[in-house]
This record gives sequence, structure tokens and C-alpha cells, in this order.
Amino acid sequence: MTKIDWGEKTALVTGASSGIGESVSRLLAEKGIHVIGVARRLGKLKALEDSIRATGGDFTPVEADLSKSARRIEVFEQLKSRGNLPDILVNNAGSAWYGYFYQMPWQVADDILSVNVKASTHLMRLFLPAMVEKRFGRVINVGSIAGKLPEQGISVYAASKSYLDTITTSIFRELHGSGVTISVLRSGAVRTEFYDHARSLENGGSIPAEKMAISSSRVARAAWSLIRHPRRYAYVPFYLAISPLLETLFSGLIDLVGPVLLRHKK
Repeated sequence: MTKIDWGEKTALVTGASSGIGESVSRLLAEKGIHVIGVARRLGKLKALEDSIRATGGDFTPVEADLSKSARRIEVFEQLKSRGNLPDILVNNAGSAWYGYFYQMPWQVADDILSVNVKASTHLMRLFLPAMVEKRFGRVINVGSIAGKLPEQGISVYAASKSYLDTITTSIFRELHGSGVTISVLRSGAVRTEFYDHARSLENGGSIPAEKMAISSSRVARAAWSLIRHPRRYAYVPFYLAISPLLETLFSGLIDLVGPVLLRHKK
């Protein structure tokens, strides 16, 4: 196998201003990869740029609201015109909401679907052709165990992560032998601003899984492992690989206990 010079590679990381995206950006920059970080908050991206460059890393901030189709196209065209299309795409940007679906504001649901589903899909469609043409590329979709173990209170979020699971599997099989790989990272709860944001939304609430959250740096290391040693999926922590089995064996019990946990939210 040909040794890869990661110092010659470029990565595009979405949702890079905080949490998992920030941790992934820092780690990839440490490995010598030029990181293009995309997020809505330019101030935070600039602060991250200063921090990464201070340690010798290479980071380019791009302010963009990826929920907007036109803005996604603008980012693509901007990078293409610079001859800077990424070798690695990390689809991390996302949001969630916790509560009864029938109380969920439609705009919140629409925003989750626009970022978690539409943006990830559109970015893959935009950047994959160049990867296939040069016969090298990595796509990492940051998913969730919720995609395999749907729970009460996160119906739209869980559905969006299930979608990421499905499309990743399909594209993984299509890309066989192309030199390009795609993976989904099925993560448990992670300590980020994600939960604060979920609480701040209309009719939103605290997501119980937050109490068992792991660090974003741990997820970043798992993402790097998938980049270096491509495979269709990985769980972090690893023991969460049992989660699909829980749904199969204990779905009846979850049906009973889940509503009780959600009512406690009220």
C-alpha cells in the first residue's frame, strides 16, 4: 500500500467553530493537513484559526450558513476557483431538539433536516466527483447511535442520523475500488454546545444522554482513525456497537420506559 503524505492533503470540516468540529479541525491540523473550517460564527472560526496557526497548523475559516443551498454552492465554487477542493470531507454540522414531536416548532424541524440531511447530502454530491477523478478521498459523516437506536424526544434528529447511516452504506458500496471511501461515525453523547443549543430552542429541553457524554476530542480521534484506516462505520465509544442489538432485543421495554423518561421532561 502506498504511504499517504497527509501534509499534502486538504480537509473541509463543517460545524468547525466548536465541539466535535473544532476538535477534528485541531487534530487534523496537528497531522499537517490544511483544514478549511466552515461554520456560521466567523468570530469563533477566527479564534480557532489564530490558535491553530500559533502551533504551526494551517487553517482557513469560511463563514457559511450551510442550511442554505445557495451558500453551499458558493463555498464549492470558491474552493474550486482556488484549486483547493478537499481530499477529506467531514460532515459534522448538525443540530437537535428534545421534546414531544407534536410540540416541535416546524421551523426547528426544518432547520435540523436542512443541516443534518440536505447539507450533508449536497456537500457529498458537490465534492465527491473531484475525489473520484483523482482516485483519492475520504468522507466522514458524523452520525449517532440514535440512527440505530431511535429514542423518545429526538424523533427528527434520530431520523436524520438514520438517513446518514443509510446513504453512507449505499455510497460506500458504489465507491468500491474507486480509491474514495465514505464512513459514518456512530457516536454516543458528546460534551459540546449542542445540548445548550437544544435547550435554547422553543419548547426544547435537556437531552438525558448529556449525563453520559464523552469528550469531543475522543470523537476526533475516532474520525482520524477512519481517515487513516477506512471502513464503513465505527462506534465511539466502541462498546456502543451493541446498541442495534438493544433495539432488536428490548424494543418492547424501550416502548414502555421511553415515554416515562419523556414525561419527566415536563
